[in-house]
Amino acid sequence: MKKLIFSLFTIISISVAAQDGTVKDLQKDAGKSIKKDAADTSTKTWKKGGIYGLNISQGSLSNWAAGGDDFSLSVNSLLSLYAFYKKDKHSWDNTFDFNLGYVNTTSLGSRKNDDRFDLLSKYGYALKPKLNLAGLVNLRSQFFKGYTFSDNVQSLSSNFMSPGYLLLSLGLDYKPTKELSIFFSPITARWVIVRDTALSNKGAYGVTPGEKSNFEFGAFATINYLKEISKNITYKGRLDLFSNYRRNPKNVDVFMSNTLNAKISKVISATWGVDLIYDDDVRLFGPTKTSPGLQVKSIVGIGLLVKF
Repeated sequence: MKKLIFSLFTIISISVAAQDGTVKDLQKDAGKSIKKDAADTSTKTWKKGGIYGLNISQGSLSNWAAGGDDFSLSVNSLLSLYAFYKKDKHSWDNTFDFNLGYVNTTSLGSRKNDDRFDLLSKYGYALKPKLNLAGLVNLRSQFFKGYTFSDNVQSLSSNFMSPGYLLLSLGLDYKPTKELSIFFSPITARWVIVRDTALSNKGAYGVTPGEKSNFEFGAFATINYLKEISKNITYKGRLDLFSNYRRNPKNVDVFMSNTLNAKISKVISATWGVDLIYDDDVRLFGPTKTSPGLQVKSIVGIGLLVKF
């Protein structure tokens, strides 16, 4: 696991090569909402906005538990919203990301939807200029069904809130620079939810067969990084780590997302996204399909990107 986490941080270092000026503007907006300059006399406590992107993409998957073909062509859309509150020592950061793709799979010549949503809300109370006492809520799942393909046979592998991950955490939020945020908590509750009866009966995603959820208690850390490389290139990354005290705490669950955008014109951009997941309870891989594995999803696309 130490080697895995080291490899993930190496990917971040190698990947920091591109991103979009639109995200740069969001970074400036977020920074202004969280820390005002002395000359800023505005009484506005909320800052809201977002971006929307529509891309033609080529994707590749490796050990992707949510389902999909190894290689695919798709039309992908991204909606990213934010609402930041700041007043005195109180702050409240809210983000919502929704990815939806219409995929043409190569193995069966079929078409299907591919999606993911991620809602995060974090309240902070300033202890020091760069350190907050914080509470965090995070919900991740998808809206549509996902499938795996084996010998030209399509099998259901995921569905709405199957899996779903609900996390409640209390800890410290450290912001050494405007680009970097590090949240750590030794007190975190996480529910792995599998609402689909067929999947829960199989014991998918670590739940007891027939049960619809699994409760976990452990330590959690999330690292968020947003960096402008140049005028037209930026990088955005997020790394989540969770250790379950109740079962194999040394087997750390990993969720990592990397997004690189290069601005080509005012509304046209090229995008490269790489997601990595390791969950010891997701045992769908290996020769017997009973082992955990590193899940990798890569999407390269070009299309429209607008800010509002």
